[in-house]
Amino acid sequence: MSTITLKSTEGKWIMVATVLPSSMAFIDATALNVVLPSLQHQLKASGSELFWILNAYLLMLASLMLIGGSLGDRLGHKKVFMYGIICFTIGSATCGFAADATWLIICRLLQGAGGAFMIPGSLSLISSSINENERGKAIGTWSSFTTLVMLGGPILGGALADAGLWRYIFFINVPIGIAALLVLWRYVREPERSAPTGALDVKGALTIAASLATLTYGALSSASATGNHLQAWGSVLLGIVLLAAFVVIENRSKSPMMPLNLFSNPTFTGANLLSFFLYAALGSAMLFISLNLVQIQGYDQLQSGLSFLPFTILVLLFTRFSGFLSDKFGPRIFLTFGPLVAGAGLFFLSLQGQTKGPADYWGTFFPGMIVFGTGMAFTVSPLTSTVMGAVRKELSGIASGINNAITRIANVFAYAIFGALAVLFFSTQLRKEIKAVPLSATETKQVIKEAENLGNAAVPGVITGVKATSVKKAYHTSFIHSYQLILRSSAVLALAAALMAFLMVKPGKIESSELTRNQKVE
Repeated sequence: MSTITLKSTEGKWIMVATVLPSSMAFIDATALNVVLPSLQHQLKASGSELFWILNAYLLMLASLMLIGGSLGDRLGHKKVFMYGIICFTIGSATCGFAADATWLIICRLLQGAGGAFMIPGSLSLISSSINENERGKAIGTWSSFTTLVMLGGPILGGALADAGLWRYIFFINVPIGIAALLVLWRYVREPERSAPTGALDVKGALTIAASLATLTYGALSSASATGNHLQAWGSVLLGIVLLAAFVVIENRSKSPMMPLNLFSNPTFTGANLLSFFLYAALGSAMLFISLNLVQIQGYDQLQSGLSFLPFTILVLLFTRFSGFLSDKFGPRIFLTFGPLVAGAGLFFLSLQGQTKGPADYWGTFFPGMIVFGTGMAFTVSPLTSTVMGAVRKELSGIASGINNAITRIANVFAYAIFGALAVLFFSTQLRKEIKAVPLSATETKQVIKEAENLGNAAVPGVITGVKATSVKKAYHTSFIHSYQLILRSSAVLALAAALMAFLMVKPGKIESSELTRNQKVE
């Protein structure tokens, strides 16, 4: 099938078919952050279980996404895309029925497996079907709609959580998934492809999955105030060894899931490093801002979701436009200044201490949201276009899989590492805050143990009266201290993303397949 235009009937159906499934994944990614307080209360989940609910999905997604992209290149992007949608939809339904945190974690693994085959398929269909001259515009359109859904997720999540209906964040994916499958079956043809040959890289998939699992387990275990830290650091060390083994396996494999030769060009490598740093910053910031607003600042969950609305509007207004400008002038300027501006916004947001609540929003969180949103709006589409335009059309599934896997690994990093750091910052500050409170050794130990729950930390029942009030204030002060350090760390990651673009992304327009024109992937 020859490439088609955006204005054609089939081009429009392709955009519908790619936006709908992507929307399911992005709704979950952001709405879940907002409903965590309700979920934690109803399922009686610990702080560590909350991070596992987030990371179970991301681990499976990151571990299998490269295989998903590779399967799409071999078996057909549309076919694998549809299998992924089916699995993700079933996983979403089971998540909605989960009775406790353990079952929700297990169901999130199923959801992540579906996402690993679904998410790379959306951009692969666009890259292999849409005319090259309109590809940047198409990706900008995809980015605009999916970003709107992603950043509108907190509003939806907040409304459902306040109504006691947080499970419908998962149930809503069922009709969306069915609609996407019907559109793909009826209106979208399988693009022609020159499929790579060779066996699937099962050994590489298992190694990277084990590496990410042990790294995440080690990071989350180290966050425990009472956990076995020797075991935690041993797990981290094992994860690093397995990661090194993955690189060796990929280098020796005849059909690697992550062809290392794609990274021989600085532009492709720089764009993926930028993705890692920027999405780690975005993931940690969105999570801790949401927790801060609800658990400390007194916002209800709908108000917390609405607080991200300026961010949403800016990204919606300018993402498609930035894709057009990137096609015309080249992406480096946007990939440099966009993360710089986003980092400045995160720094502004980190300056907020205890506020007067929602009534104080416009003078506290709003300015930082504007700056943060502006930076992201001029980064998302140029970044995606750079990655997808960097390889030959027949390798679009692998390129999409690599970049999506890296962004999900970045989120695993953000939730696990920053989750551990948040508990460390919180507990360290808490020890300072309670020095002036006349607590017994037993009471002190119980107070410190609650640090694992961060903003949901509750005053132990044995502590009452004035001491209880002082401990509650200490919890709030310690969380704000932790929040500020995490947001500033996220700002540093955004600056690192800008540096990657400035040093490694080629000035001017990125010509399709220029990174791999002389390379062959088996």
